[in-house]
Amino acid sequence: MLNTADHCDPPLTVTFEEAGTVLVVHVPEGSDKPYRCAKGFYLRVGPSSQKLNRDQIVEFLKAEGKVRFDEMENPGFDFQARFDQQKLGKFLARAGITEVLDTSTMLRNLGAANDRPDSAAINNTGILFFARNLEHTYRHTVVTCALYKGTEKSDVLDRKDFNEDALSSIEGAMVFLRQHLPVRYEFTGALKRREIPELPLEALREAVVNAVCHRDYFERGANVMVEIFDDRVEISNPGGLPKGLSPEEFGKRSVTRNRNIANLLHRLDYIEKMGTGIARMRNWMAGAGLKPPKFTFTTFFTAAFMRPQTPARTGGVSGGVSGAVFGRVTSVRQARLLRLLRLLHESGGLSAPGLAHRADVARRTLERDLALLSKLELIRFTGPPKTGTYVLTEKGRAFLKKSGGMSHQP
Repeated sequence: MLNTADHCDPPLTVTFEEAGTVLVVHVPEGSDKPYRCAKGFYLRVGPSSQKLNRDQIVEFLKAEGKVRFDEMENPGFDFQARFDQQKLGKFLARAGITEVLDTSTMLRNLGAANDRPDSAAINNTGILFFARNLEHTYRHTVVTCALYKGTEKSDVLDRKDFNEDALSSIEGAMVFLRQHLPVRYEFTGALKRREIPELPLEALREAVVNAVCHRDYFERGANVMVEIFDDRVEISNPGGLPKGLSPEEFGKRSVTRNRNIANLLHRLDYIEKMGTGIARMRNWMAGAGLKPPKFTFTTFFTAAFMRPQTPARTGGVSGGVSGAVFGRVTSVRQARLLRLLRLLHESGGLSAPGLAHRADVARRTLERDLALLSKLELIRFTGPPKTGTYVLTEKGRAFLKKSGGMSHQP
């Protein structure tokens, strides 16, 4: 028995205990799995031991964290053609790192490249952050954002896929959320109004960053998902709790599935690596007077944020004063149309590019909204075709005042 234990790789510690005429052999669970004996690798399944084949060994190593996606290299990645030096420069500037060393050394110091004799080879962390277009190398790293009508995944009103690089995907998801979640305004007498989103963007951003950071990148059949329903926002990623983190310790300890990715996000203050992200999300929701987020973890990790129920959100279409004018449009579009009218009221008039920038709305979406508002005679265009502006009509001013969106006169 001792000879067998000593010849395991790595060696096992075995203890014996006498209980009368019975010899008890204690073989504690090892902390450095997997263990190999002379005949190969085995997995204990109930009362029997099952010898693992090659593929099973590979999957076991992944599950135990012995092989990490972010530390692996991709032989098919053409560094000269696909590495983006400007992205590295922007990252260093944002992280406050002086660019004085050569590229290979900088990448190695960031954990974005592996050591090689007299050089460095970019790994998947470097590819995720600094590839010229990540889509050309990995298609499963996409962040998919979707807006649904209702509370089920049936009618898709809008969808965007982001896969330029890890940081751009995070920012793209946040732009999508800002575009489709209503915002209310508070006027306190200061020159600048206070914008209060329906859900705290800090909490949503934390969830998006966590999803990109902690997803299982070995799973190529699923994406990070950012989904907006009438009653909630769900942010999910493939991969449940990382190895070494129990459900009881969730939200209390920090265990990372992708250490190098986490380190780069930490350098930009995206994460703290202190296990405080879950508590912060709960605090932000509580500070907004909303229900705490709900977290579920199976083969996926999902954070669900319940949206506040408003009179306008009835069956996914607008109601009240706005509904009588806009017709059967989604509550999200109703909020966006009202926001455009408020911006025109506060500014006295804006061009289409100015409105797109101030409202953070995609060009095609803005064109459709302006066409509807013009058809309803709530706004009109004035000036030259290329440099003119949109302004409120008298009908538009009266409507905005009646709907409660006109807090003061410009």
